[in-house]
Amino acid sequence: MTLITQHFDSLATDLMRLNYMVHEIAEGLEEQTRLLRLRSLGLPDALVNESRSLSDALDQLTEQLEQDHIELAQLRALAHTAALINSTLDLNEVLSRAMDTVIGLTDAERGYILLRNEATGEMEFMIGRKIGRESIEEGEFIVSRSIIDHVIETGDPVVTTNAQEDERFSAQESVMSYALRSILCVPLIYRGEVNGVVYADNRVRQALFGERELQLLVAFANQASIAIQNAQLYERVRARLAEVTEKQQLLDSIFASIASGVITTDRDAYVQTYSPVAETILTVPAEHSLGFPLTSVLPAVYEGFEEVLRNVQEEDSQETIELNTVLDQRGPTNLSFKLSPLKSEEESTMGVAMVVDDLTEIKQRDETLNVIRTYLSAEMVRNIQSIDSLGLGGEERIITSLFADVRGFTTFSERLEPELLMEIINKYLTTSSDAIQLMGGIIDKYMGDAVVGLFNTQLNPLEDHALRAVRAAYAMTQDVEGLHEILPADHRLWLGIGVHTGPAMLGNVGSPSRKEFTVLGEAMTYSKKLQEIAEPGEVILSAETYAAVAAYFEVEETERKLRGEGGIVTAYKILGGKI
Repeated sequence: MTLITQHFDSLATDLMRLNYMVHEIAEGLEEQTRLLRLRSLGLPDALVNESRSLSDALDQLTEQLEQDHIELAQLRALAHTAALINSTLDLNEVLSRAMDTVIGLTDAERGYILLRNEATGEMEFMIGRKIGRESIEEGEFIVSRSIIDHVIETGDPVVTTNAQEDERFSAQESVMSYALRSILCVPLIYRGEVNGVVYADNRVRQALFGERELQLLVAFANQASIAIQNAQLYERVRARLAEVTEKQQLLDSIFASIASGVITTDRDAYVQTYSPVAETILTVPAEHSLGFPLTSVLPAVYEGFEEVLRNVQEEDSQETIELNTVLDQRGPTNLSFKLSPLKSEEESTMGVAMVVDDLTEIKQRDETLNVIRTYLSAEMVRNIQSIDSLGLGGEERIITSLFADVRGFTTFSERLEPELLMEIINKYLTTSSDAIQLMGGIIDKYMGDAVVGLFNTQLNPLEDHALRAVRAAYAMTQDVEGLHEILPADHRLWLGIGVHTGPAMLGNVGSPSRKEFTVLGEAMTYSKKLQEIAEPGEVILSAETYAAVAAYFEVEETERKLRGEGGIVTAYKILGGKI
């Protein structure tokens, strides 16, 4: 309890005592006057009149003191609740506190707050309360619409002690239908515009609201209007922030999901957006990029780069730049920059949008494929990706392996110069390789004077792989005979060829940093053994291979001993193709 309240209470108590004493004196004087008149005596009239006047004055003073006390309590409540509603930025909480204050200040039976919808411009029901702080739902919103419309249109507050007898509103249907009596309605004005109304009424008591309640509610409405506007502004800012955050998260997700880096600049070429992928490609951290000049983020391009940036912005052009450079943390790098004008919603140029692609691996792969194309057909090169997907594991397949060796090369090489020797052996290996590739095979490897061809690997899947391998082997012998026609007699050599069809494990072997595609298993080892027992100019087939090509070739069944401890095997020597 404050000192002012204590003073008020003390003054009221003293005044009540004084008033009681004066009343006692006045009544005593009147009684004495009555008794004296019975004896034809009397008191002076002035004394009696003065006592009566003093009693009336004290009554008026007491009543005024009570009114002042009520007004002071209302003003104190107004100050307290004004501070209370301004202590939060939650719109619903602000409206709830404001509504409770209206009921508390005016002793109204019901109270409502309406606010203007910013999108539609219409006034909408926001909150309602009954005198016991019981909430009123929108469906129970029963008011004098004519009074509310009047306040909205004029911006002037309205108070009526008995609406049914007030000639301004008595003819209104809502006043008559709802039996409305005491009504108080004030506008919520912010920056000269009516943004809502506070409405309070009583359907039973008349003359409940007077000028004091009107002025009190107007004062409160002025403060409440600011609090409501602050809360609405906060709601808009929070919604906008949530929207921006959601869009930023979406943008970050998009940036993170694409392989390209994204950089945007303002019109002065200062970096505004810098995606994580761009950070990885350029090896420049975001804290050293955002807000920095673009030229300090990118590696040195060329002297005309700034002119390119200006052209993109001023001429709405698009530019693509490929750059071979050396980055400190990555070494030699190949980059692609695609520049486009960055547009606003109004289609005005805000800066430059740049897409950064790292082409280093692609360029390296292209260079590798160019080398591979020297050894493989175009169709096989297109299957390289399937080998990459094998990792360090493998795949078991039935394949046909062709092993061809140049006979007599060791003795032959002893009497020739290395340069000439290399020239001659390459002619035989080229002839062999051409025959293998013509039939759809791949060259697995060269082993000195020998070549290995594979059919039906992941690189060259073939249903008739055995037939193709045998045709390639037979074509080799024919092509070597043709080669002999243009070579000197002392340069003429022969091939010994073994062909076998069987299971093999195919895949990449090695380490993650260095891998090699190879073949392991029976198909490889047995074709080599057959090659070893083939005479110069012979093609020796295994039983498995012969079974697949018997309808196409004439053969001679032969018993031969494998080298080492392999024993005697049945093999098939090709004599020629069947007509």
